[in-house]
Amino acid sequence: MQEIILIGLNHKTAPVELREKLSFTSEETLLALEFLKKNQDIREGLVFSTCNRTEVLFIPETYGQTEKIIEFISRHKNIGIPEFKSALYIHEGDDAIRHLFRVASSLDSMVVGEPQILGQIKQAYRIAVENGCSGVLLNRLMHKSFSIAKKIRRETGIGDNAVSISYAAIELANKIFADLSEKNVLLLGAGEMAELAVEHLLSNNVKEIVVANRTFKNAVALAEKFNGKAVTFEEREDALTHADIIISSTGATDYVLTHDQVRRVMKKRNHRTLFFIDIAVPRDIDPKINSISNAYVYDIDDLKNIVESNIEGREKETVKAERLIEEAALKFQKWLETLAIVPTIKALNDKMTSIVEIECKKTLSAMKHLTKEDIDAIQRMTQAIASRTIHDPIRFLRNTGDHRDDSLYLNVTRQLFNLGGSEEE
Repeated sequence: MQEIILIGLNHKTAPVELREKLSFTSEETLLALEFLKKNQDIREGLVFSTCNRTEVLFIPETYGQTEKIIEFISRHKNIGIPEFKSALYIHEGDDAIRHLFRVASSLDSMVVGEPQILGQIKQAYRIAVENGCSGVLLNRLMHKSFSIAKKIRRETGIGDNAVSISYAAIELANKIFADLSEKNVLLLGAGEMAELAVEHLLSNNVKEIVVANRTFKNAVALAEKFNGKAVTFEEREDALTHADIIISSTGATDYVLTHDQVRRVMKKRNHRTLFFIDIAVPRDIDPKINSISNAYVYDIDDLKNIVESNIEGREKETVKAERLIEEAALKFQKWLETLAIVPTIKALNDKMTSIVEIECKKTLSAMKHLTKEDIDAIQRMTQAIASRTIHDPIRFLRNTGDHRDDSLYLNVTRQLFNLGGSEEE
C-alpha cells in the first residue's frame, strides 16, 4: 500500500516571521512542483502555501524522501534547516489523511470555520493537476477532502456564527437591516479592523462606501481600494445624512461623533435607522447616541461578547466535525487498502503466467513429435492448472474483512510468491 506523507508548518508551530520566510509565491510553487515531478522517487505531490501555513503533500516511491523535501525547502528558500526544522510537523498515513481533512474543513485554521481555506486548497490542487503532479491517489484524496469539508459545513454549525470582530459587526448589521444591498457605509478612520469589516460588507454587496479620515490622502487611497469615495474628516456630520452603517476606528482620544451631532442629523434623515460599529479603543462614538430613537451603537466589548458566545457554539460543533473527519479518514484508508490488493493479485497472476510459459516452452522445445493441436492442449492444461492453483489465494485476498489486517496477508502473499523482486530472486 502506498504511503501518504505531509510535511508542513502553520500558525500553531511557527511565528509569523518564520512563516513569511517559508511562504511560497505562485512562481515558487511551480518550481517546487517541478522538483517533485522530476524526482523519480516521488510518485505524486502537491504544494499548499498561505499566510498561515506551508505544506507539501506527497506519495513516495521509496523511503527517505521526507529529508530530501526538507533539504529542497532549505535550499529553495535560502534558510538553514536548523532554523525551521523544529517548527515542522510530519504526518504519515492515517495522520496525513486526517490532517488534510481537518485543514480543508477549517478545523485547523486560526479562525475555525472560516470559508476561505477550502478555495485555497482547491486552487493548490488545480495547479498540481495542471502541472502533472497529481495522480490516482492524490486525485481521490483531494476530492474526498473537498466533499468532507462541504459535508461538515452542511451538517454542523462551525461556519454559522461570527468568530472575529469584523464578522461579528456584519452579523449585527444583517440583523438590523434585512437587506444590506441598498445600504450606504461611512468609514471613519482607516484602521485594519475597520477595513476588514468593510471587506465583509462588500461581500454582502453594500450600495456605497464613503471614507472620512483626518489625513485626506489616506481616505482617498482607501476609498479607491473599495471603489468608494472620500470626504474630509470635517464633513463627517454631513456624510451621516446619507449613511446607514458607520464603522469607526480612529486614534482619537475624544468622541468623533456626539449625541448632539447625531440628533441633528436624524431630523435631516427623517429618523431612518443608523447603525454604529465602534471598534476603536478609546471609543469614537458617544454611547449616549443609543438613547436616540432608531440609532444603535455597538462598541468593541459588545462585539467581543458576540464572538466569545459564538466561539463556544463552534467548539460544540467541532466535536461533531471531528467525528465526521474520523469516519471519512477510515473510509479512505479502507479504499487505499483495497487498492493495494489489486496490484498484488495482478503480480500473482503475471508471475504464474510467466512460470507456465517459460516451463512449457522449455519442455515443448524437446518434444518435436507433437502436433500443433497437442501443443495447444498442453498449454491450455498448464494455464488451467496455474489458474486453479492461485484461485483460492486470490479469492482470500479479495474477501477483505472489517476485523482483519489485510496489509499483513498482502505482505505474506508477496513474500510467499516472491512478488517484490527480492534480492534472493
